[in-house]
Amino acid sequence: MSKTIAINAGSSSLKWQLYQMPEETVVAKGIVERIGLKDSIFTIKYGEEQKFEQIIDINDHEVAVKMLLDQLIELSILGAYDEITGVGHRVVHGGEDFPESVIITDEVMTRIQDLAEFAPLHNPANLMGITAFKKILPEIISVAVFDTSFHATMPKHNYLYSLPIEFYNDYKVRKYGFHGTSHRYVSERAAEMLGKPIEELKIITCHLGNGASITAVDGGKSVDTSMGFTPLAGVTMGTRSGDIDPAVLPYLMEKLDLNIDQMVDVLNKKSGLLGLTGISSDMRDLEANYDKDEVKVAYDVFTDRIRKYIGGYVTTMNGVDAIVFTAGIGENDAHVRSEVIKGMTWFGCALDEAQNAKRGEELVISTEDSKVKVLLIPTDEELMIARDVESLRG
Repeated sequence: MSKTIAINAGSSSLKWQLYQMPEETVVAKGIVERIGLKDSIFTIKYGEEQKFEQIIDINDHEVAVKMLLDQLIELSILGAYDEITGVGHRVVHGGEDFPESVIITDEVMTRIQDLAEFAPLHNPANLMGITAFKKILPEIISVAVFDTSFHATMPKHNYLYSLPIEFYNDYKVRKYGFHGTSHRYVSERAAEMLGKPIEELKIITCHLGNGASITAVDGGKSVDTSMGFTPLAGVTMGTRSGDIDPAVLPYLMEKLDLNIDQMVDVLNKKSGLLGLTGISSDMRDLEANYDKDEVKVAYDVFTDRIRKYIGGYVTTMNGVDAIVFTAGIGENDAHVRSEVIKGMTWFGCALDEAQNAKRGEELVISTEDSKVKVLLIPTDEELMIARDVESLRG
């Protein structure tokens, strides 16, 4: 038996989950928030709904990690530091360098830092978590699990942009895709639920949260995905625009006297559902305001873009056996799922509305006679990280 901790480090946060492996039992989980700020919030959930919470100033990630491990010992969740046998870190961007999860070495850390130019908000923060754990647990294996890795199997014609080829050759401008760990988990779980080898299945996975992406999974491998060079591309999202005509950017920059940083900020933080409605990026708020015309239109935009990607991926794979919904909206919003599938009757896809009304649990939500199965699967990226640690730990 071993204990593996899965880590998602942000610039001012540290989200974690501790597993007993290989049983895959969650021993404890929690988050440290407001790292480097006054009144940091330190939370641990464990046992039968037991909770430890403390508000205390935490200067940096190294202090956060030491406090976390010491408190796990104080609560008798750990006996000693060396009970942890592996640490898995979410890293957003692995570029073309990391087609799969890897044991973290100094060389790997240097490359993750180099790739920060592709993910300036995320990779440096992920490295803070890696560095902190390596200082506190220097002898314990650390593994990097990349959001981009699952999409490394995309064929070249699906990841290249129609730009001068030297932009790819010299600067690696191409589609990378994100949410890969989530898409990998739910596609594997879908195959298990359907009782078929994943190698025989064509699956379209819909990760619908504040960030959203659709992926075509053919025989267990990602062959195309909606996000691109950055997580800004693809379907409409909470505050992100998704796909737009690139010529809109210089037009608006001239009209509104915006510089490039301001324009990118609009696309990332002021667009999507928030931009369309002027109300909220949260689907729960929009559901409460569904009587407003602008909200109905935003719903239509959101679900229509998803349907178009699904339809495109049916042709990419020359068929589909299952469509999977996951993440905050995908797992909990029956209205969105219903609106998306409503446009799929042409290829034999039908929802069981009673099943679809349920939320947050693993379910087949299509009818018995639906030719394409529709599944609701809560994602578990932390478990995939823990599994990869165990696999590489040998």
